[in-house]
Amino acid sequence: MVVEYKNIAVLMGGFSSEREVSLRSGAAVCGGLERAGYRVSACDITSRTWELPGGTDAAFIALHGTYGEDGELQAELEKRGVPYTGSG
Repeated sequence: MVVEYKNIAVLMGGFSSEREVSLRSGAAVCGGLERAGYRVSACDITSRTWELPGGTDAAFIALHGTYGEDGELQAELEKRGVPYTGSG
């Protein structure tokens, strides 16, 4: 079974000390996905309370440090049923 994800939310920023690096990484990912033909929504995560744009098919995690790399964000995406990049 092949699944096509057309609407990708790039989750970036965060609230760790690595926020600025994450914003740069996220911007680069957005550009690459757009050039590859995806519809992209840049989502600046500033707290644990956030929403994905309607119609999001999958999330690309570009958060570094706390919340982005400790499994908490991944658990929230799993709870919402949203496929995402990276490990669980």
